[in-house]
Amino acid sequence: MTTSSTNIDYSAPYARPVREGNWFQRSEAWLDERGKGAWIAAMVLGFIFVWPIGLALLAYMIWSKRMFTGNCASKRSRHTSMRAAMRPSGNTAFDAYKADTLRRLEDEQHNFEEFLKRLREAKDKAEFDEFMEERAARTVNEDDAEDAPSDK
Repeated sequence: MTTSSTNIDYSAPYARPVREGNWFQRSEAWLDERGKGAWIAAMVLGFIFVWPIGLALLAYMIWSKRMFTGNCASKRSRHTSMRAAMRPSGNTAFDAYKADTLRRLEDEQHNFEEFLKRLREAKDKAEFDEFMEERAARTVNEDDAEDAPSDK
């Protein structure tokens, strides 16, 4: 009886590399791949099912600074990319085009913010006018009710 050999393509996209390390390192890497939400979900589930595990995960997240990182890194990279965008490229025609485009976008942003400000002011004025009309109508109705003869 012969066995058939199977050709396995280990470079295929569905082939997953074998991770080194113990179960703790593998689970830590697995949670890191999924982000802070996975860590928080694991901690909450730990508190629900076995509270010391949830407490241990919370302590580990605080100790390893996983609890307090995340958004700051993305903000930091955004600022560095803006600095890189402002540096001259060495091509004067492109730099002039870039400066003109950035100036135009800043003007459009300023105009849009002014438009939103006027829109908010108009909405506030309309709401205030409606309030004053309701108040005036209520005052007139109350005065009419006071002036009505009573049946004593």
